[in-house]
Amino acid sequence: MALVAYARVSTEEQSTDSQLLALRQAGCSVIFEEHASGGDRDRPVLAKALASLKRGDTLVVARIDRLARSLFHLLEVIDGLGQRGIAFKSLGDPIDTTSPQGRFALQVLGAAAELERALIRERSIAGLRAAVAKGKEPGNPGLRRRDPAALVSQGSH
Repeated sequence: MALVAYARVSTEEQSTDSQLLALRQAGCSVIFEEHASGGDRDRPVLAKALASLKRGDTLVVARIDRLARSLFHLLEVIDGLGQRGIAFKSLGDPIDTTSPQGRFALQVLGAAAELERALIRERSIAGLRAAVAKGKEPGNPGLRRRDPAALVSQGSH
């Protein structure tokens, strides 16, 4: 049952020193360090950190924004950990899935994320209906024209 840490900064010019200090003080035995944008889900060091975790371990971060930029991605990662019997703890936030209060905070965040997704879906549908009512053809014009640049961009998502 190890405390495994993940530290991240967005650019090479930034330093993880303050995160590393806090994570070491929290008793983390292994620390994975990465320089990558939080908005980028393809982070090799994060993938390696997640793969290294075993049942009973705890993934620790200095702050939740170091793990994920979106609430949906954060909850997706934490849910995946929970399914594997791995706890999650953020030193700077009230999320610690080893405690009842931390699990409650996570459930509140989950409910907020679910509401956010539902509202986005609702607004998207309303926007499409309004466009059709105005006689506009919905969707990406570049994709409708089969524009190669738009097709490549669409394939990267």
